[in-house]
Order: sequence, then C-alpha cells, then structure tokens
Amino acid sequence: MRETSLDYRRPHRPRAVQLANRVGARLERVGVRASLDPDDLMRAAQRRTGLTDFGPPSVREPLEVLVRSIEDEARLHPIGRLITRERLIGVLTNRLRVARELARDPRIEAMELAPPIVITGLQRTGTTLLHRVLGSDPRLRWLASWEAIQPAPASRERRIANAERAERALAYLAPDFFAIHPVEAHAPEEEVLLLDYTLLSTVPEATLRVPTYSRWVEEQDQRPAYRYLRTLLRVLSAQRGAGKRWLLKTPHHLEWLDTLLEVFPGARVIWTHRDPATTLGSFCSMIAHGRGVFSDDVDPVEIGASWGAKVERLVNRAMDARERAPAGAFHDVRYEDLVRDPIGEVRRIYAFLGESLPPHVESRMRATLSASPQHRHGVHRYRLADFGLTEDAVRSRFARYRALFGLDERAPAPDPAG
Repeated sequence: MRETSLDYRRPHRPRAVQLANRVGARLERVGVRASLDPDDLMRAAQRRTGLTDFGPPSVREPLEVLVRSIEDEARLHPIGRLITRERLIGVLTNRLRVARELARDPRIEAMELAPPIVITGLQRTGTTLLHRVLGSDPRLRWLASWEAIQPAPASRERRIANAERAERALAYLAPDFFAIHPVEAHAPEEEVLLLDYTLLSTVPEATLRVPTYSRWVEEQDQRPAYRYLRTLLRVLSAQRGAGKRWLLKTPHHLEWLDTLLEVFPGARVIWTHRDPATTLGSFCSMIAHGRGVFSDDVDPVEIGASWGAKVERLVNRAMDARERAPAGAFHDVRYEDLVRDPIGEVRRIYAFLGESLPPHVESRMRATLSASPQHRHGVHRYRLADFGLTEDAVRSRFARYRALFGLDERAPAPDPAG
C-alpha cells in the first residue's frame, strides 16, 4: 500500500513535468512565460466565451491583489505558472457564463432556497466523511465535484469529462494527495470552490504561498462572496435538484459564521471537533503536498507557522460568532464518536434537524461507509515536528477551544481522509 512522502522540500515530480519545467525555465530567462497579467487573463476569458459581463461582485480588485501576491511570493515553477493561469481563466470564464445564464432567466435569482445544512469544523476533523454519509440521503442536494469545476450550465457529459480529466491530472501530478483528501469527479465537493469564483476565499492560499493576498482577504467584507455563493446554489438548483435542501460543507465557513448565518438565515450548522494537536500536522501535510504541485520551493516550517496562525484565527472567530448566533443553530460532533459509531452520530444529527431517518436512507448510508474504507487511497504519514510545531505548543495555543469542547478527554482516533 502506498504511503505519503515526508520529504516536503522535494515534491513528487513526474519526469515529463521535470523536462517541461527545465524547458520552461530556459524560456523564462529570455522573457517567455505564461502571463498572469489581470487584463490579459480577463481578455482571454472573454475571447473563449464571446462574453463581456463578469457580473457582480467585481473580480477586478481581488484578481489584481492575488496576481501581485503570486508574482512576489508564490515561487511557481513554469508548469505551476501555466496551471495557475488556466485556473484563473477558468474562474473568469465561469463568471461570464453564469452572468449570461442569469440574464437569460431572471427567475433564477428569485428562486427560494430552504435553509441549508452546513457541515464545518477544523480541517481533518471528519467533515468529508460526514458529508459523504449524509449526502447518501436522496432528499438532500450536495455539490458534485464536476459541478464545482464548472457551475455554469453546459453539457453534463462535457462537465463530467472535464472533471474526470482534472482528477486524473491531479493523480498524476500529486499521487500522495488522494491519501490525504480524495478529490473525485463524481463525489461531493466543498462549496469553498464556489466561493472562489469571487476570488475571496482560502482556495489560493491552500495551494500557493500568497501571504499578502491571504491577509487582504481576511480584511474584506465577505457578504458579497456569500451572496454570490447563494446565487450559484440557485443556478445549480435550477439545473437539477430544485426544491431539495442543500447539504454544504467546508472548514472555510468557520472564519465567517456570522456572514453565513446572515446570508442563509435559518441555516443549521453541524460543527465537528477534534484535538488540533492531532489534526494540525495532518492538515499542514495536505497543504505541503498541494503546494508541491505548483512549486519546487516548499517550506514546511513556513507552512506550519502561517497555517498554525490561520487555524487559530478560524477557531477563535468561530467560537466568538457562535456566542452571537441564534439559539439552536449549532450541533456538535466529536470526531472520535463519528469514527466509532457513524450511524449513531447521524441519528443524533437528524434528531437535531427534526428529521426522520428512514430505514432505506440508513441502508444507503451504511453502503457509503462500506464503500469508503480507511486508507483506500494509501496511508497518510505526517509528523508535527516537520512543520516546526510541537504538541505542547499546539495544545497551549488552542487551550480555549480544547477546554470549551472537552477535547482533552479522549485519546486520538485514526485519521481517515476527511
């Protein structure tokens, strides 16, 4: 069984990519490289679609800030730069197509959405496992990976084919990544990818070293991003699953719970919990493997410092927002309990939601669990010390969170992807 590499400073690099990077480096020395100029990116998206309206909110400022941060800080290799250019053009292309669809059918923006069920929690706390189990309920609507990559209406077959190609490309470029977090074309995906169509999300900093952009995003009003998320959910509901209640999931929401509950009044939040001394090293490993796709210069200690601070911010803002939230908005799930008795935890969640759990739905959930054994994509290995972190320092840093949710009381459980 494959085990993930612990040599983060020497990312996995297929020979073909190594050769392409050598050629690309020579071209860059004579001034030939993939353009990340904001005007050029926007014009490229407009040429590909024949459209001009990117819709609100404006992406111009966040695109400029992100590109400047990439140029100054990300240390991309030539193929990483080319992938980044294509990703940004893809964001802009989808914005153009969504704006066209909304202009064609103004009824979409008026579509009623039931208050969503939102799974959130610090990274590596079982959110993916819970998302896929709850997503087995056919009464709920979840975001498929192929929809996240291309939310604008188009041929379903073409969108799925594009997502399958992206899955194969990631498996080729970073085979270790799937042991940490499975990215599968037909599986449920995080709506942080939808938030990223505003370029006001944590997606760039999860794969690139862009500290200036990260700090800028933290200072922005996130309501435009969450309103655009609501718009995209309406666009997707109009395509399939109209009238179904959305099941959302991403750790990104922890930082912006006030905004989430304002834009989606009545949302019910399921918050997963696990000791950060166990999870932070795992998450930093995921970040390091992700950055290794784009750069030959990956510093695990820098990742530990920056994401240690980021995760601390996430959880502190979440605890503060929870104190201001409406009564009954939150339900807590311990990771250890979820792993030990997933169906028991699901029953408690459904009681919180005031919903029934019919036998046929429970049967589907058990089938999902059986089809997703631990380590099916390999064994994820990681060491907290590789990121300049110690268990004592992490426990001290998250003392408020650990005390509030009693995370000292149980021994660490296994670490399946999620």
